[in-house]
This record gives sequence, structure tokens and C-alpha cells, in this order.
Amino acid sequence: MATINPQYITDTAGKKLVVLSVDEFETMIDELEELQDIKLYDDSKKEDGGERILFEDYLQQRKMKNV
Repeated sequence: MATINPQYITDTAGKKLVVLSVDEFETMIDELEELQDIKLYDDSKKEDGGERILFEDYLQQRKMKNV
């Protein structure tokens, strides 16, 4: 996990804001996307019934659907 050094400022309405460098922001977004990918993978594994087909069979089935 990357080190993030946020700075806090308050706007004229008294609302607190967080300031990050562009590098820190991009790092944070990359890590969040990776966590999302992990969650999607875990969810997919839960729904996996274990059924497998050969790639050639898949292509043949897809070709038949498009006819």
C-alpha cells in the first residue's frame, strides 16, 4: 500500500476538503481498481458451477448463434 500524505483545508463555507498530489491520487485510484477486480473475481468464483467447455466448442456455439 502506498503512502498518502493528505492535506486538509477549509473552504469559505467551513467545509473541510482533502488535497492530494496527482501521484497520490492516481495511486489511490489504481489501488481501488485493484480491490474492485479482486471483489469481482471473488464474486465470480462463488457463482462458478465448475462447468467447462473447450474453446473450440465455444467458438462453434457462438458461430451457430450468429447465423
